[in-house]
Amino acid sequence: MKPIKVGLLGIGTVGSGTFNVLRRNQEEIRGRAGRGIEIAMVADLDVERARGIVGDGVNVVSDARLVIANPEIDIVVELIGGYGIARALVLEAIAAGKHVVTANKALLALHGTEIFAAARAKGVVVAFEAAVAGGIPIIKALREGLTANRIEWIAGIINGTTNFILSEMRSKGLDFGVVLKEAQRLGYAEADPTFDIEGIDAAHKLTLMSAIAFGIPVQFDHAHVEGITKLQAADIKYAEQLGYRIKLLGLTRRREQGIELRVHPTLVPINRLIANVEGAMNAVMVQGDAVGTTLYYGKGAGAEPTASAVIADLVDITRLATADPDHRVPHLAFQHDAMNDTPVLVMDLVLTSFYLRLCVADQAGVLSSITTILAENDISIDAVLQRESAEGEKQTDLIILTHQTVEGRMNKALAQMQALSTVLAPIVRIRKEELA
Repeated sequence: MKPIKVGLLGIGTVGSGTFNVLRRNQEEIRGRAGRGIEIAMVADLDVERARGIVGDGVNVVSDARLVIANPEIDIVVELIGGYGIARALVLEAIAAGKHVVTANKALLALHGTEIFAAARAKGVVVAFEAAVAGGIPIIKALREGLTANRIEWIAGIINGTTNFILSEMRSKGLDFGVVLKEAQRLGYAEADPTFDIEGIDAAHKLTLMSAIAFGIPVQFDHAHVEGITKLQAADIKYAEQLGYRIKLLGLTRRREQGIELRVHPTLVPINRLIANVEGAMNAVMVQGDAVGTTLYYGKGAGAEPTASAVIADLVDITRLATADPDHRVPHLAFQHDAMNDTPVLVMDLVLTSFYLRLCVADQAGVLSSITTILAENDISIDAVLQRESAEGEKQTDLIILTHQTVEGRMNKALAQMQALSTVLAPIVRIRKEELA
């Protein structure tokens, strides 16, 4: 059987990794796919550099539309990134009857509904394993391996840059700004790290996992997103003393009123495996009603880990190329007519626990007034820690862990506590999840 012909749009880090792994492991891949998979055409603005990577025998062009227009190309792999020209090219490839593989989480988080509808209408596949958690096969696990389960929640460390920064802050006691500069020097953080450190990259990935888990459309615009830029070394230290680690967690959970979809720094108990994921590694926990808790761990970025996921998608499409489109695995796991309109909850309705740090005057009655406010708002206390503030003897750090409460209730209590004359600085609030 003749090989499947692949056109590569962009041959940067992931594209070159894909080409090299496919060439190195071609015998194993052919044996698993049932036929060869061959990158026959590459589009990249730097034609000479691209030719240096792929060598002779591969047609290299500067115009991506020439790849899409080539009738011999069966699958288009989009590795350009962003959601401007990438969106146009993906939709054009679908219109031309090409299957598409992409690592572009931003594109799918914002325009996935449109793209998947176009692919369904044309009878082609859009595969995106590489868009979430690099080499970890979490999309396949959610869409196929756990298909018997009613998924209850997903919690993931899905951005390696922020996890590296938090690991360094904890181990070295340094503040965020210092560690960010070191992460940039080592190549873990981009020159402009905004998407990573503000939680946007993680929210793109979480949006896709949530849609697959709960059968809802992708809706990044409803996600609550907070980054790690305001985290202080003191809070990481206090959390450790209380038996917790702070991670930038993407969390989506099924609730009676709707779906929680949120990314923010989170206290996680030290005895949870996910709390011990260090450096630039990724990990995703999934809670299913039948299987219980499962954990997926590995490299979330890099040339060959991501290439592993791209090629896995190529193999899947090769196996399914002649299958009836109505009997393929749906893009978002659920059949089109089984998708639902369960709303994503606003943050005021989210149910979680909290870590609070208050810098207060060191005088009698302060703790009493704060606990009274919490009690009046029906918020119960789990633990209290008092430490001398680094600012001087006349003030102290008061750390409070709460039991679960609705976020809107906590917001009201925080406003009341902040108004106290004995509260001397903005209150630090970090959410806490037991993940039990």
